[in-house]
Amino acid sequence: MKARVKWVDGRMFVGESGSGHAVIMDGAPEAGGRNLGIRPMEMLLIGMGGCTGFDVVMILEKGRQAITDCVAEIEAERAETDPKVFTKIHVHFVVTGRGLDPAKVERAIALSAEKYCSASIMLGATAAITHDFEIVEAP
Repeated sequence: MKARVKWVDGRMFVGESGSGHAVIMDGAPEAGGRNLGIRPMEMLLIGMGGCTGFDVVMILEKGRQAITDCVAEIEAERAETDPKVFTKIHVHFVVTGRGLDPAKVERAIALSAEKYCSASIMLGATAAITHDFEIVEAP
């Protein structure tokens, strides 16, 4: 896996993935940025959400659950002093489907958190990560 991050100007950078996708990162105005892109630490949380969401959907599909949507709502706290690492992360899953088994949803989330999601496991080295979920019955 490769990535490239290029400084544009001010506090703006363009990140390019090895798969050919790009994203703009920028700082807050008070940090010299122009607020034109996502912050790098926000990108870490989004990456974690994508990683665990991917796992949960795949596990539920393999378990023959009729899943129609999955949203990971993430809240995090950071240390007050440098390095301002994440200290707490909470992931609330909203899983929508038809007749979903709560035990299977809970197991999918646990498997992602404990075994499959590299991002969660890596961030778990500095942050206490918690999860909960709700199931929404699809029409």
